[in-house]
Amino acid sequence: MQVFRHFQANYRAPLALAIGNFDGLHLGHQALLTRLVNEAKLQNVTSAVLTFEPHPREFFTPESAPARLCSMREKLEHFAAANVERVHICRFDKRFASLSSQDFMRMILRDALNAQTILVGEDFRFGAKRAGSIVDIRQAGFTLISLPQVNLAGTRVSSTRVRSALATGDLAQAAQLLGRPYSISGKVVHGAKRGRQLGFPTANVHMRHERPPMTGVYAVKLDGMNAVANLGVRPTIAGVPKVSLEVHVLDYQADLYHKHVHVEFLLKIRDEMKFDGLDALKAQIAADVTVAREFFM
Repeated sequence: MQVFRHFQANYRAPLALAIGNFDGLHLGHQALLTRLVNEAKLQNVTSAVLTFEPHPREFFTPESAPARLCSMREKLEHFAAANVERVHICRFDKRFASLSSQDFMRMILRDALNAQTILVGEDFRFGAKRAGSIVDIRQAGFTLISLPQVNLAGTRVSSTRVRSALATGDLAQAAQLLGRPYSISGKVVHGAKRGRQLGFPTANVHMRHERPPMTGVYAVKLDGMNAVANLGVRPTIAGVPKVSLEVHVLDYQADLYHKHVHVEFLLKIRDEMKFDGLDALKAQIAADVTVAREFFM
């Protein structure tokens, strides 16, 4: 899969192009990507995705923008798994946000990308002030494929719905919406070694962005290995400025530093708690490990 962070001048090979933010790559996104790849094969053109960085809502209203469900690297991993051939990451800045819908279609879709077929959701809006719609795309002469919403239990599958499930600790519901367990990936970095001092060494997984509104202790899989994870601010230990992800792998002692790992969240064990001291914290971690072991039996 080729990844571009710019638009090539005069790209002439025609594209079947899916457009969207694709945060979380839930069942609705997956349906769009499946249709994209199939249409590209039928038309003998290249399958491509146009996505945006940062998320438009992070640009316009950063103080109220929703937490990301996945990083750009995670998105790219999902695109590759779906057999997408090209990804164009468009920087969403003031200049891009000011493009009219007509300029977006002419300058980006037609001149820069040579898009032949456009695939979007039925509620897709684009251009300055979100003035453009799927009607404009069709009238501009593109072949338009507008996919209807995907429903689960009678309700639309959406990134908002995934966030809500994660916020309430309903990992089973989130997994149904995503078609897989919710996961976070990142590089294992050095920490303060407090877990090792407590007898439960942890892999500190670096997260590039603030993640969904979920904190607590979870039974997880780290690259397929049974583990316990704490996602939060560690209230018992002072001086932790932001959410961190620490994973204690059960029955595993090898070095994970600098490896890029994937952590799948399977069961919420409890909310994050503040303890009177490190002895109380250590006792609770031992209890959490017992719960996780029973879960994995």
